[in-house]
Amino acid sequence: MNTKRVVALIIAAVLLFFSIGINTIITIFKTDFFSSFGSVLETETLTYENVVESGDFTNRIAHLTVNGVIQDVGEPSIWETVDYNHQAFVEQLDAVLKDDTVKAVLLSVNTPGGGVIESEEIYQKLVEIKEEKQIPIYVSMGSMAASGGYYISAPASKIFAQRETITGSIGVIMQSINYGKLAEKVGVEFETIKSGEHKDMFGGVRPSTKEELAMLQEMIDESYEHFVDIIEAGRSMSEADVKKVADGRVLGGSQALSAGLVDEIGNEEAALNALRADFGLEDAEFFEYTMDTSGWGSLLGVKLGSMLRPSAESELLSKIISSTNSPRMMYLYGDY
Repeated sequence: MNTKRVVALIIAAVLLFFSIGINTIITIFKTDFFSSFGSVLETETLTYENVVESGDFTNRIAHLTVNGVIQDVGEPSIWETVDYNHQAFVEQLDAVLKDDTVKAVLLSVNTPGGGVIESEEIYQKLVEIKEEKQIPIYVSMGSMAASGGYYISAPASKIFAQRETITGSIGVIMQSINYGKLAEKVGVEFETIKSGEHKDMFGGVRPSTKEELAMLQEMIDESYEHFVDIIEAGRSMSEADVKKVADGRVLGGSQALSAGLVDEIGNEEAALNALRADFGLEDAEFFEYTMDTSGWGSLLGVKLGSMLRPSAESELLSKIISSTNSPRMMYLYGDY
């Protein structure tokens, strides 16, 4: 064996050892113990109150924000962040419910909607706050408050939208990709063993039958009627008036005002000023819940995440393996 081959084998062995070592470290850091450790780091930097405008701390206005697709994708960790933290937002709603100093809520909504379950959970919490605490909830719509975004806005005492706001999209959607013909072209065959004829319905490997489509349509229709009921109750509108615009169409702020879906055209500041004036809260403290990202735990988490994060290819493969393409009902506008 010549010298070059020996050197090459040594280099290959070192690289193999190094690769095994790095993968071992990553595996260790992803065990339950270190996952719990990462959670501890995060729990030390959870929500806290940030006073935006000082005032009477016994009469306060809470500012809540929904920004991003409404879906529960779990808690952020040292490995990744999430755009919208559903559980953290629900905790904020619970905090408002238990805080006797909160006399009003300003909810800023900037979302295309999201999951039916998550939207309903927010809606129920807002109704509970409004009815049990007997306090007003004003909504300020951002660039988009569509579908599930309107669903959670409906119970508000007053809704403000901007002229450029995209709202509406009232309805329910469920989608799946049927890739059966593509698979047939490339020579892929599906072998399915099932307990009933409908077990693989809407699974993407075959066309749905008329009977199956009727089943799914019945589910969609039921959720749609519930959506309409929510708007009827929240906006004091008749079913006929709601259904004039509840066909999935999107509306601008001015169109939504004409349709009775919003109360005034104005931005977040206008909504806050109106809330203060309407309920004698001119001197009230205005605060918001914020995620503290300045602590040592968050900084350490970022460092660990960047140092020990798997490759982009490994992350993609992990997402493919762990995710499911099962269709679900959504209060969602657009392809998000």
